[in-house]
Amino acid sequence: MADANIGTDGQAHGAPHGDPAHPKNTKFLMLAALGVVYGDIGTSPIYAFREALMASAGGQVASREDILGVLSLIIWALTIIVTIKYIIFVLRADNHGEGGILSLMALARGAMKGRPAFILFIGILGASLFYGDAVITPAISVLSAVEGMKVVTPAFEPYVVPLTLVILAILFAAQRLGTGSVGIVFGPVTLVWFLAIGASGLMHIFEDPEILLAINPYYIFGFLTHQPDVAFVTIGAIFLAVTGAEALYADLGHFGRKPIVLAWLAIVFPCLLLNYVGQGAFVLADGGVIGHPFFEMNRGWTLLPMVVLATAATVIASQAVISGAFSLTRQAIQLNILPRQQVQHTSETHQGQIYLPRVNLLLAIVVMMLVVGFGESSQLASAYGISVTGNMLVTTGLLFVVMTRIWKWPLAAALVLTAVFALIDMGFFLSNIVKVFDGGWASLAVAFTIIVIMSTWVRGSRLLFEKTRKNEIPLDFIAGNLAKKPPHLVDGTAVFLTGDPLSAPTAMMHSLKHYKVLHKQNVVLSIVTAQTPSVRDSERVTIEKLNDLFLRVRMNFGYMEQPNVPKALAICRKQGWKFDIMTTSFFLSRRSLKPSANAGMPLWQDKLFILLARTATDATEYFQIPTGRVVEVGTQVTI
Repeated sequence: MADANIGTDGQAHGAPHGDPAHPKNTKFLMLAALGVVYGDIGTSPIYAFREALMASAGGQVASREDILGVLSLIIWALTIIVTIKYIIFVLRADNHGEGGILSLMALARGAMKGRPAFILFIGILGASLFYGDAVITPAISVLSAVEGMKVVTPAFEPYVVPLTLVILAILFAAQRLGTGSVGIVFGPVTLVWFLAIGASGLMHIFEDPEILLAINPYYIFGFLTHQPDVAFVTIGAIFLAVTGAEALYADLGHFGRKPIVLAWLAIVFPCLLLNYVGQGAFVLADGGVIGHPFFEMNRGWTLLPMVVLATAATVIASQAVISGAFSLTRQAIQLNILPRQQVQHTSETHQGQIYLPRVNLLLAIVVMMLVVGFGESSQLASAYGISVTGNMLVTTGLLFVVMTRIWKWPLAAALVLTAVFALIDMGFFLSNIVKVFDGGWASLAVAFTIIVIMSTWVRGSRLLFEKTRKNEIPLDFIAGNLAKKPPHLVDGTAVFLTGDPLSAPTAMMHSLKHYKVLHKQNVVLSIVTAQTPSVRDSERVTIEKLNDLFLRVRMNFGYMEQPNVPKALAICRKQGWKFDIMTTSFFLSRRSLKPSANAGMPLWQDKLFILLARTATDATEYFQIPTGRVVEVGTQVTI
């Protein structure tokens, strides 16, 4: 493990991202946002209404009260959670133009004195729950779409799972190619999808216009009070209609607030409402028989095209979640919540398009295991919801910090609004948590695994830093002594990468001990991750001259940026540090970690940290340092 651990610094300020929603390209960004932002929530009508009705009816036939109550719950859940909470409030909590749970955590933590650790843990919890959702979404979305073929012909049933696995395998294999070329068609296909489901629902509303009464929240209260125990379980299924709402915030940096808001209000929200109301009218007109209303109300020649379109839409929805997992992982690496790993950029023009081979492989394995293990989308629906509701609760909590600390809202106003959101989120969370033994354990197991990994890495990194710092000499002290009585000096520049710029780098001390020489110019370089998505070039590098032999250089990178040391070195020249890359050597300390019974954390966690450290990507590759100019010095550390 290299000595150049990434730190965090709440004092660095990133460049504010301009709103990409310029009038000239707002329509284009709205179209693009349809595919990436709304793919998940846009495919919910395939299974959400059916699952909620089956939960409330306890069978295949639903009463009029069940249908109106379930539909009213879906309508108001979309209105309150998505339109009011996310569109009006959460999207305003941007961190220099970026969104997502870790961006919100960084924003909230930076606004509090001392950047308390409990805010970091809340961010870790939210990120872990997102991964729990990320493995369920592709499985349930693609599986539910392929199941539509059973409506075309029941003979297709044995091929549902195999075909789903083939589609998922192709999807994950295509990730290495990048989403740039495929993304061009995401928006138009999703637009056709929304228009198609909206038109499909509209045609069936007239079969029983009484369904329009569901807009009255009176039916919610009637439904909840008639059979509270049944209603409680049904609410968990209702939540399927709003899964994907977190994507609005997570993709804020890619599209800007205006296109996301306009796409929701002009296209997504109306089409979702039309389809859900149409499904309700179809079931009412059919005597309450539930079946598979989404596909069954597309009779005749429209059925097969709708199945094909649904499959395409679910693949797009899955792509959005996978891309979100890549982005979240990169943020976690930059914030030193996860060990470094290979990040491949798949576009020369769009920085956000990345591919992480290890994350992609693990996602593919877990998703396919879920498809094989559960077999049906109805079974997977039980596993869905716990992680998403937990993530939304975390968002609500962090939003309260932003309201009071950054927006400077009166405490009473922030408490009232937070209480309303938290009450709804908690209701959904509790109704989903009862499904733990019916399949909910799957997403919780994934989330718990990620929590253990992240917390172990954060805790182990801190303990390792504290232990190595105790044995190190202050840099100012050693630099002063070497300036007064220098050893034999050799030509060239030595750059020592370190995570602690105040202490003499281990690699430098070993070089002096064994070789008894020092370069004529020595640079102690630390690479710091700011609590902002990006950093201005003017704030990229700070240089401090200690004496004629030593410079202390700090490079700042945002948590959405890929550290590139050679590019940052070019900025150093403008600030007066003259060097020749051909006579410059980079010294890194590669630590060999050994477990210890007195490590400060349990032995199993100690060993897990060492395993994670061994799997971390080489610092030379991660920081894009020319390999021919790197010297690694090995040391053993017992933790």
